[in-house]
Amino acid sequence: MFFYFLIVFIIIQRLTELTISRRNEKWLLDNGAEEFGKEHYKFIVLMHILFFISLIAEYTIQTGHYDLNIINYLFLVLFILLQFGRISVIRSLGKYWNTKIFRIRGSGLIRTGLYKYIKHPNYIIVSLELIAIPLIFNLYYTAVIFTVLNAVMLTIRIKTENIALKN
Repeated sequence: MFFYFLIVFIIIQRLTELTISRRNEKWLLDNGAEEFGKEHYKFIVLMHILFFISLIAEYTIQTGHYDLNIINYLFLVLFILLQFGRISVIRSLGKYWNTKIFRIRGSGLIRTGLYKYIKHPNYIIVSLELIAIPLIFNLYYTAVIFTVLNAVMLTIRIKTENIALKN
């Protein structure tokens, strides 16, 4: 039961973030923002959808049973801590936060919150979530497959975002 509760919680969280992202996208475009990385964005969305499908499929194949031990609880604590990081990123970027890459020419870089210390904190948070969420439930295949897929996507994404940030 906890598995499904957590999955539903994360899906609701992601849908809420997409609503915020769409609102911010409108503001960004109204203020002259340019979008970067349109060609790879659909693959990021697809990867995240497949992540949830993989979680549910692997959990179901495991007969929906898992034995929680201290390691599982540590991954759950990590996931909870990552949510504070996620909120910090969204708050720090404010109207500039988006799931897509936008840049308003001449606007300065955000250097508050986690951005004071790390250039791309959101990507670190998402990468750790893609490991932590499956490992709460011993879903090793999902953890490995999506860690690798995410690394490939981030190679493209960070390169594109760094170009955008130079403009």
